[in-house]
Amino acid sequence: MDLRELRYFAAVFDERNLTRAAARCFVSQPSVSLAIANLETELGTALFIRHKKGMMPTDAAERFQPIARRIIGEADAARRLFREQAPRHVMKLGLMRTLDPAQVIALLKPLTARSDVSLHIVGVSEQADARIVSRSLVGSHDYFLPLWTERYVAALPPSHPLTLKERLRLADLKGVAMIDRCHCEQSDLFGKPALQREVAAIVETEDWALALVAAGVGVAIVPEGAARNRTDVIVREIELSVKRQVGLAYPVAGASEVLKILIAQLRPKPQRGDRPASPAKGRKVVKRGRRGGG
Repeated sequence: MDLRELRYFAAVFDERNLTRAAARCFVSQPSVSLAIANLETELGTALFIRHKKGMMPTDAAERFQPIARRIIGEADAARRLFREQAPRHVMKLGLMRTLDPAQVIALLKPLTARSDVSLHIVGVSEQADARIVSRSLVGSHDYFLPLWTERYVAALPPSHPLTLKERLRLADLKGVAMIDRCHCEQSDLFGKPALQREVAAIVETEDWALALVAAGVGVAIVPEGAARNRTDVIVREIELSVKRQVGLAYPVAGASEVLKILIAQLRPKPQRGDRPASPAKGRKVVKRGRRGGG
């Protein structure tokens, strides 16, 4: 039984979706599909039921997942136990507050597993070796290494009439009480003067926005990852394809050794005809005093 296959299984179990699981593990979707097929053959049972909306774990998967996680954890612990102590490189990493937790966990685990790396997490506006942010927050003198793309969705109170619709149009939100968030790309969605809406609250974080949604205060437009595992709100697609690209932003010059390790880990293998990455162009430098938004 391959440890890598167990990691892919755990990702699919959490995400309920092959595409998201592959993005979380930074591999191709066929690699994840093959790993699941190999595990099912070795175990002699189906682990997931494939359907249009994703992957549903079977009873066998429910019984297998705590075993798989224990094996993964013990393997990681053994690797740390017998690894020679090396000089620890300190890395300060700024995180935007509205990141998808599952994606961040998958991103940071390889770093935290290293005995030679000391990872310090700071606010996105604080001094850092690199930052994980949306493309809109990248400074003009930074490189931007894309990591994942996520769409915006509508989060609604369970009793809201709009939950009766599978997909929402902008017109459906006219006159609806809305919960806005500070410094967010959703302004691209509501930058239309024709749309009249009622702002019931303005908050700084997704957690507060979703808490107010669950309380019935109003509807919030949030990144899909923020609401994925919430059971107290209802999520619906919106008609506009509003997305954000999240990636690693780091200075053109002066990369630390540990940052080079992270970049090498994340950067896809170059293909023939690929051009080298270049700094973000035409973007204003983000002021360090600005609050990190969504």
